[in-house]
Amino acid sequence: MIVENTQTQMRKGILEYCILSIIAKGETYASDIISELKKAQLLVVEGTLYPLLTRLKNNGLLTYNWVESISGPPRKYYVLSEEGKNVLEQLDKTWQELVYAVQTAIGDRK
Repeated sequence: MIVENTQTQMRKGILEYCILSIIAKGETYASDIISELKKAQLLVVEGTLYPLLTRLKNNGLLTYNWVESISGPPRKYYVLSEEGKNVLEQLDKTWQELVYAVQTAIGDRK
């Protein structure tokens, strides 16, 4: 139980960073974000993703464009705002610092 809780918290902690990184690659549809996260073995369902996207948008990190679809209703494609790009740069730096810190703390224990 303790291990599972820690694993869940670790994944939650990096989820926004991963979402911003995926969107930074270019205009992205929500199902494409889910596919990319699944490839990375970060399993996320729509019920988790959409509130996160809304929060990121409300915080000024994302914008979106509606694009007509030939197979159904218009689709919402997300892009990073300038503020989102700035935040992602800061998170990139923080991630590198965390990787170094964890690798240093773990050392050669194995």
